[in-house]
Amino acid sequence: MDMKMNGLVLEGGGMRGAFTAGALAWLNDNQVTFDYGVGISSGAVYLCNYWMGNKQIPYNMSVVYAANKDNVGLKAFQREGYYVAYKHIFEDDLIGREHMTVQEIRDQKAPIEIGAYDLKQGKTIFFDSQDLDDNLTLLRGCCALPVASAIVDYEDKRLLDGGITTMIPIERSVLHGCTRHLIITTKPADYVRKPTSRIVRCMIRHIYKQYPQVYQDYSIRQLNYYKQIGIIELLEKEKKAMTIRPSASIPISRFRGDKENCQKLYDLGYQDMETKRDDIMRFLAGEDLK
Repeated sequence: MDMKMNGLVLEGGGMRGAFTAGALAWLNDNQVTFDYGVGISSGAVYLCNYWMGNKQIPYNMSVVYAANKDNVGLKAFQREGYYVAYKHIFEDDLIGREHMTVQEIRDQKAPIEIGAYDLKQGKTIFFDSQDLDDNLTLLRGCCALPVASAIVDYEDKRLLDGGITTMIPIERSVLHGCTRHLIITTKPADYVRKPTSRIVRCMIRHIYKQYPQVYQDYSIRQLNYYKQIGIIELLEKEKKAMTIRPSASIPISRFRGDKENCQKLYDLGYQDMETKRDDIMRFLAGEDLK
């Protein structure tokens, strides 16, 4: 009896999430499904929409709204007092314009998880489909980047982006018993994560002085990243994981990118999946890759 379970693991990445959105569109077009899914930061929003079969919202979020200068930078600061206008993105763009709802996911009792960092507990915690709220407050908390956005209060928790400690949530997929893991990252294969700069650490320490653990966690962020990469590499050697990474470099960072390059990155995500079509299908079917 084949007890295989396929898990989908999504990294965050801010504007680089356009790659993930394109890759998930390919999965939807090819009717590829999973037994479990987990997402961090923007990957949490894209995961929810993928599970509902919605390609339009991830496209608009990653190409149209991400590149809108009203949402990042000076205009965002004037609007909300932070570098990224997350409240506007979620309330006006996703709920207002896109009419995004998570009711379908709750009704399905979808086997997905999304991660956020709770300042009170001093760690990244995971929520399931039944925790999602109609106002998308929890999803906004999952995306709330430190310093660049406001803390999001959800129930009795104070949330920030789960990527503070968990950039690629591979451990959750393993914990849930998945035997094969398809991992979509927003970083190229040669990406090097450097230690957090002193100025950023000083800002973290000052802004969140009431919650000293977040400073400690942010100071070793690169170590946690390479721990997660190490787990993935071991699983790849055991033929239990397959990682999809951008095959080309497109000038987009977490916060900076124009619509043209966001579109290119979205298209790259779709094309990279299509290029690896046979390998992806064989892997998820439990067959050895050539």
